[in-house]
Amino acid sequence: MDQHNLLNIVNDNDENTSDLVIDKQLCFAMYSATNAVIRAYRPILKALDLTYPQYLVMMVLWGNNGINVKALGHKLHLDSGTLTPLLKRLEQKNLLTRERSEKDERVREIFLTPSGSRIKSEAEDIPNAMLCKAKLPLDELLTMKESCERLLANLNAQ
Repeated sequence: MDQHNLLNIVNDNDENTSDLVIDKQLCFAMYSATNAVIRAYRPILKALDLTYPQYLVMMVLWGNNGINVKALGHKLHLDSGTLTPLLKRLEQKNLLTRERSEKDERVREIFLTPSGSRIKSEAEDIPNAMLCKAKLPLDELLTMKESCERLLANLNAQ
């Protein structure tokens, strides 16, 4: 299927024949949905004093305490220029520490503090709260997640 046909599937009721119409763009729908999801997280994360990007870092650390900065950036698809300020803010909040690796002094490893470990229990209900806000069936959300992961893999492979 060519791109023109794909775009027309997105909105085949539109009488405008140009593909340069915002309502036909998959990227705009994804962008808008992403912004809405992040806005929906804000009041939930406020109780933990976390921004959405900080929450993502903490989720990785809750499962991979002691991860190095490069691996964390790879997991989150963030470069060090974006990740370093996030880590500094989380360190200022006493949720993590950045330490030099004992094996290689050039490598920085990230460890949860006791406070960082403790807030995990407060965060446990966040996924369910977001599921309720989404008001979509779980199987539909899982299919959407899988589609986004395949799209990401395809675009990264180019």
